[in-house]
Amino acid sequence: MEGRRWEDDERGRGAGDASAFVPGASELVAAMGAPAWVAEEPEAHLLPHLRRACEPLPLELMEAHTTADAAFEIDVRWTGEPNRPGEVREAVFALLGSIAESATYVRQRRPVPASDVDRPEPGGPLLFEIATGMIGGDAAFAPHGHTVRLRVDGVFER
Repeated sequence: MEGRRWEDDERGRGAGDASAFVPGASELVAAMGAPAWVAEEPEAHLLPHLRRACEPLPLELMEAHTTADAAFEIDVRWTGEPNRPGEVREAVFALLGSIAESATYVRQRRPVPASDVDRPEPGGPLLFEIATGMIGGDAAFAPHGHTVRLRVDGVFER
């Protein structure tokens, strides 16, 4: 069968669509596009929570800084068993839970070297892109959010 979604997929297609979730996701996308939606000083607002959340996890926080586009870039090192991207994802979601607000987008990617846009870097890091924030009437505070680029090194043996 063409288009298998996993090893023993016998259907080749899903059971439905996710259109019921489009309005909520669209609210976050619209908020992300609002001028000055990204909050300032993530080192003060996010970093203490991330440091505390890393303690019980197989993640070591190596570096964190804010970029020119207001994203908070965080480098962590995976200290668990290598070649376990599912376990890495589980730990990353636990880490993100320490800073997640009422609406959150997460995307896992493999950074691709500029020299070869068709193939991920072998043995390279996992990259998670996160946007999280308060939108609409979610809280007593004005709508705001954070953008985070989380890079996890040490997942795959080289």
